Amino acid sequence: MSERPHDATATERLAILRKARSVALLGVSANPLRSSNFVATYLIRTPYLIHPVNPAYPDVLGIPTFPSLADLPEPPDIVDVFRRRDQLPGVVEEAIEVGAKVVWFQLGLRHEEAAARAREAGLQVVQDLCLKIEHARFAGGLHTAGFNTGVISSRRRRPI
Repeated sequence: MSERPHDATATERLAILRKARSVALLGVSANPLRSSNFVATYLIRTPYLIHPVNPAYPDVLGIPTFPSLADLPEPPDIVDVFRRRDQLPGVVEEAIEVGAKVVWFQLGLRHEEAAARAREAGLQVVQDLCLKIEHARFAGGLHTAGFNTGVISSRRRRPI
């Protein structure tokens, strides 16, 4: 997968992950077979403050959910999106309204018009990448494709 000219580069994604303190998981599922639940399971083990957002569930992984981004107690640094492609323009508008800094469209999600609108409003945009995979990769545990690198090293890694 080659990066598009307006997508966040690897260096920019690393900076996003290092600077972020909170992540809103928009469309996260309580179903453990869904990829959003797998990502949430990983992220709750990181220092990020996780805000599950889905009106269909009272909680996800024991964390109370919020019905919408507008109901969050504070603006999230990253809005990690697990919604259908046709919903991305509306998601971007919600993210702008609540003061998010980044919209992160998960694997398989790309919407150039919504991304352009987010950039116009000053948000950073990541498309068609998994936040969990990127975080683990930058932490030294995964290859770009998402599998374990098998590299064992005594070299101290800089924490994300």
